[in-house]
Amino acid sequence: MGAALVLLPSICFFLPLSFVRSSSVPPLLGAHPLDEKYFASKVIKCKDGSRVFTRDRLNDNFCDCVDGTDEPGTSACPAGKFYCRNLGSTPQFIFSSRVNDRFCDCCDGSDEYDGSINCPHTCIMGGSVVYESHHGISRVSDLGNIYGETKNRISLDDLIEKLKGLKVVIILQVLLISCVVAFRIFRRHAARRKKRGYHWGNPIRTTSIMAAFGFGRTSYV
Repeated sequence: MGAALVLLPSICFFLPLSFVRSSSVPPLLGAHPLDEKYFASKVIKCKDGSRVFTRDRLNDNFCDCVDGTDEPGTSACPAGKFYCRNLGSTPQFIFSSRVNDRFCDCCDGSDEYDGSINCPHTCIMGGSVVYESHHGISRVSDLGNIYGETKNRISLDDLIEKLKGLKVVIILQVLLISCVVAFRIFRRHAARRKKRGYHWGNPIRTTSIMAAFGFGRTSYV
């Protein structure tokens, strides 16, 4: 009985570890078949050349490479890509953020491997099924919705670019108006100066002004 009590903590400690190891992600899950040789070495280099990592860190759900080289089968790296083999249909890459998100993006269901959802295999039908886990109903993914989302993003980008262009046009218009106003003010001042110069240069007006001040009179002795 005493020996059993001594072994109980050890069993409780190693049991979760064995469970985690058994439920760990396969190293090559989500990797393209052409990359299998790339991941075969014990020390692997990130494809962007930023750093290296050991093979035991492949798909360990911790992002070591910025480009997601070390996590092809998990959602740990935002820039990662998951490869759907889709046997019987067309293979494709999806964003790693869609892995285990409770929506079946791959028609073979390989992107939802954590057991939280059961994805039906629809590759033979040539379609991709999106499974709604809350209601237990599967529906074929609407390509029109994807196209609409992409179109909305493009429209938003176009709107931002148009607003930037409109801002530049407004600035140019303000500068142009300012130049026109400044030119008109300059012309008005120039006209006033010219008019004043003409009055002073007029012989009749000059003689009248000089006579008023007593200049130009003939003195008789």
